[in-house]
Amino acid sequence: MAEKELIKDIKPKSEIYKFFQSYVLNKYILTIFLFLVWMVFFDKTSFLVIHELNGEINKYEDQLEYYKSEYEKNDTFYKKLMNNKSEKEKYARENYFMKKPNEEIFILVVDSANIAKK
Repeated sequence: MAEKELIKDIKPKSEIYKFFQSYVLNKYILTIFLFLVWMVFFDKTSFLVIHELNGEINKYEDQLEYYKSEYEKNDTFYKKLMNNKSEKEKYARENYFMKKPNEEIFILVVDSANIAKK
């Protein structure tokens, strides 16, 4: 008689245990769950790695657009510079302090410390 009472206490009575036993312990659902966990976190081509790589691709595509625009800007400046002698002379005088014979150049340097105090 005591054994029958113990067996009755061991048997599941709650709905939660029935749900757990029928769905969570189901081998197919457990296999699918483990597969999804493996694909998201542990696989070499997991979703997290793919997301990170897509972020890098977007960053490099943005850099590519920036460098293309810089190239176009510099290319137009180069063509303008090579086709016009006065532009070439102006650029050389402004950036390399070149001068004509019998000509003097005065370079004015502004002291930034005095400007900051004012």
